Amino acid sequence: MKGYTINSYYIWGSDKMSDIKTIYHGSIEIVQKPKYKAGKTDNDYGMGFYCTEDNRAGSLWSVNKGKDGYNNKYEINIDGLKILNLDQDSILLWMAILLNNRIPDNLNNFKNSIRLDFIEKYLNIDVTDYDVVIGYRADDSYFRIADGFLGNQITYEVLKEALHLGTLGKQFVLISEKAFQKIKYINSEICLTSDHYEEYKNNDIRARNSFEDLSRRSFYSKGKTIRDFL
Repeated sequence: MKGYTINSYYIWGSDKMSDIKTIYHGSIEIVQKPKYKAGKTDNDYGMGFYCTEDNRAGSLWSVNKGKDGYNNKYEINIDGLKILNLDQDSILLWMAILLNNRIPDNLNNFKNSIRLDFIEKYLNIDVTDYDVVIGYRADDSYFRIADGFLGNQITYEVLKEALHLGTLGKQFVLISEKAFQKIKYINSEICLTSDHYEEYKNNDIRARNSFEDLSRRSFYSKGKTIRDFL
């Protein structure tokens, strides 16, 4: 799979050796046929079918509600699909997409005019123009960091470093009807809370502690703030 750069994010072309991708979807249900336009609109990248290329992450996400679940396995041929890959060089676009789709009730800075100004300036693409989006998963811990950035309390450098925290994971999200037509169900592996939930909780605790440490360090470090970008 070969890519080229446009405005610091990647659009992927075709490379026959890597057209077939294996992806996983953790759920409390067996999902043999993902449905187009059946997801929630307030997910990270809007409506879509959220998967991962990481088998272990799929297992952990399947028990995130504290119940036994299933790690559903699929293959998808990405030849001919238009893929938006939001890597670390496109963090501002990534964050603008998140801010446009998700507004946690307990984070006041997500509702202020700075949030709208940020979206207007950096949301320069429409995710629905793509078949697949690949990007980091934003949990509640990350949103507290993002809220601090909007409130001019946390630097851009801290915001970017937060993406290195491996517990966030990367998502592989099917957006278009074309992408849904190319996914093939393989099987489903049952995931027991007794085997996976403790690890899921520990990962979440580590992420929260790491975010809190980053937040504290930001007060003693120099860097760019929201004002520098607006």
